Amino acid sequence: MRIRVFMSGMFLLLFAVSPAILRAQFQAPTDEELKMTADPKAPGADAVYLYVEEIDNDPLHSETVYERIKVLTEKGKELATVELPYLAGDSTIAGISGRTIHPDGTVIPLTAKPEELLNVKSGDTQIERKVFNLPSVEVGSILEFRFQLRYGQFRNIPPDWQVQRHYFVHKAHYQFTPYPDFIASNKSQGSSMMWYFHDERGRQITSLIWWANLPKGLEIKADMAGRYNLDLTDIAPAPSEAWMPPIESLLYKVHFYYKAAITPEQFWTDEPKYWSKDVDKFAEPTKTIHAAVDGLIAPGDADLVKAKKLYAAVQALDNTDYSRKRSESELKELNLKQARSAGDTWTQKSGSSEDIALLYLAMLRAAGLTAYAVKVVDRDRGVFDMSYMYLEQLNDTLVILSTGGKDVLLDPGEKMCPFQTLSWRHSSAKGIGQSAQGPVVTATPAQAFGANTLTRTGDIDIDEHGVITGKFQFVMVGQNALRWRQRALELDTPELKKEFEEQELDATVPTGVEAHVDHFLGLDDPDSLLMAVVNVKGTLGTATAKRLLLPGYFFETREQLPFVGQEKRLEPVDMKYADRVTDQVTYNLPASLKVEAAPPDAKIPWEGHAVYATKAMPSGDKVTIVRALVRAFTFAKPEEYQDLRGFYMKVAAADQQQMVLALAPAAKGN
Repeated sequence: MRIRVFMSGMFLLLFAVSPAILRAQFQAPTDEELKMTADPKAPGADAVYLYVEEIDNDPLHSETVYERIKVLTEKGKELATVELPYLAGDSTIAGISGRTIHPDGTVIPLTAKPEELLNVKSGDTQIERKVFNLPSVEVGSILEFRFQLRYGQFRNIPPDWQVQRHYFVHKAHYQFTPYPDFIASNKSQGSSMMWYFHDERGRQITSLIWWANLPKGLEIKADMAGRYNLDLTDIAPAPSEAWMPPIESLLYKVHFYYKAAITPEQFWTDEPKYWSKDVDKFAEPTKTIHAAVDGLIAPGDADLVKAKKLYAAVQALDNTDYSRKRSESELKELNLKQARSAGDTWTQKSGSSEDIALLYLAMLRAAGLTAYAVKVVDRDRGVFDMSYMYLEQLNDTLVILSTGGKDVLLDPGEKMCPFQTLSWRHSSAKGIGQSAQGPVVTATPAQAFGANTLTRTGDIDIDEHGVITGKFQFVMVGQNALRWRQRALELDTPELKKEFEEQELDATVPTGVEAHVDHFLGLDDPDSLLMAVVNVKGTLGTATAKRLLLPGYFFETREQLPFVGQEKRLEPVDMKYADRVTDQVTYNLPASLKVEAAPPDAKIPWEGHAVYATKAMPSGDKVTIVRALVRAFTFAKPEEYQDLRGFYMKVAAADQQQMVLALAPAAKGN
């Protein structure tokens, strides 16, 4: 649920009605529902929704939800824990009732009183949750509950219908009653309330609009009373495939909202202008900003040198999105205030990612440079859709520096992000931006594979029984380095080492081999290479009487390549960013071992998308194995999946090659 509309002016009592008392009336289960142990419509499901109903009524300022769930496995029992989020101080949860029905028909009601329900506050966002557990749940139970969300008369919460869920839904009914002025049949009768119904910018609200992503053939229908209805049956569970785009961009759902604009074209023409004015107001280069800039740069500095010095200064500030936002009481105690300008952010030496990005914009302008703001979607959270008239789908602010006839994209709000580098979440991302011609709809470029590299280089000493010791250097550039540097802000060194081992080592080193991080280099310097020094030991390969059989490629013994086992694909593939992974492993052999066979050199291309290459280089008492996988693509459509899978299957087959070391015969005695 999102609050999008504000009322201003005098409130008129237009409805001589009061909210009806909520009664916990539940449906009687059928024999078929009670006896169900599996669902043929959802094979293997842990649970299914038998029925979902949501009734939203703006004149009555309420949302009523009713759900019936069949538990089919132990895992399905997790649905007995129900969380109900709401905005503290603005809305309340009321009329909670529920029950559990066992397969034999025994009914166990929810008896907890509202004040006994667990209430959880979420940080400084003022989002609270009522949490309750339905009683005596077992496999085969039917769960039922009902509740009502009530919100204030000066707030309006047009519904967000989350139609698709993690479990199969047999039947669902959604209904929305808007204010009378927004019922199509009432438009010609004149407005009784629209004269005081305004958005957050003071513009008169004129339209009720909805954005929908629904199964083909389904649509929202208005009844004679002006209510909007949606009825569905057999709704597939939410998609779950590896490397999908953000799930929120794929789910079936409906968003209603009241807007001053009538068409998306009008909205995305007008709204960026308001946004740009707000940006310029916050990023005004005040005396405070000018004084700060004068102390950071020299008059003779080139444009990029100035920009880099200022970038380092704002990156050094406390980014509260990575630490902790100060509460109102803490700000008061420190004689500080909520930032309303870039000057406030600089004075307080802290701010959100948004505040810091706009501070950087202000400092560039104070330095006499040409710079603009860009607002883009966070690709880890969603996909920008211009048919959806909602500015808040754009999450993060970037900065463009225009110098020497070129535009340089910068990501100052991304903590530990190197100068002239973007987080992958902000690459190939659409949004809006300022320009010399005014606000425009824009998109950021994709990242080149050479910008994101992982190089694993190591020396291994091995004896004739396959016992090894060695040391590796994991050198990271780009997104992998950014990720671990940001994790280092949250974890102490032992915790960081442990997490690196779990995520980067345990699943990749061969069975029988231990790998542990000795130390990191460059962890605090985003402009340097990030290196993890790793010690390895254990037993590698299989020894026979005359030979030692080793995996051809050290890091591929257990690593599961994506897409090899998945025969079909329904959703697009989003690999997040292009990259290059290179392994160079040198084995130091004892005199008793000689290379009998090494993996053959190989090159496997997927034209225009990726390439895999290997090379073995025996030399005396050493053999070096090099493997490189370059992935130049980020996205793949479902219709491209078979080509993508075919490439990875060839790579997986090539990775199964072995290296054979022959054991020299023992010298004969005299």
